[in-house]
Amino acid sequence: MRAQVINLLEDLKSQFGVSYLFISHDLSVVEHIADRVAVMYLGMLFEVGGRDQIWREPRHPYTRALLAAAPIANPRLARARQRTVLQGELPSPLNPPPGCPFNSRCPMAQDRCRVEKPALRAVGNGVQAACHFV
Repeated sequence: MRAQVINLLEDLKSQFGVSYLFISHDLSVVEHIADRVAVMYLGMLFEVGGRDQIWREPRHPYTRALLAAAPIANPRLARARQRTVLQGELPSPLNPPPGCPFNSRCPMAQDRCRVEKPALRAVGNGVQAACHFV
């Protein structure tokens, strides 16, 4: 059923030239149907860009962690890949921490991240990221 819905969306896109906003936590579906991707964390855009650029070279540490956690159908590739396991507590979306909302779980976090919210800025190849250190 899921594949049928995805195929229907793809058919509508190609036949009528429509665009749509598809929101999902299922990265395998996003990879299949998206042209552009926006990665969010606690309601903040962390990375925006073309699907291929983000899958090949994720810039934001949260995007890297998400892609590393996504299932891979090939068992050999799945065993060989490095996993990024996020440490720390997930902050409350009702009371996010000051600075970058990801600072309590980010492996790159420094003092600046705890006080200054990073702006979404161009980082190359049509990709934007909200991180002080990319």
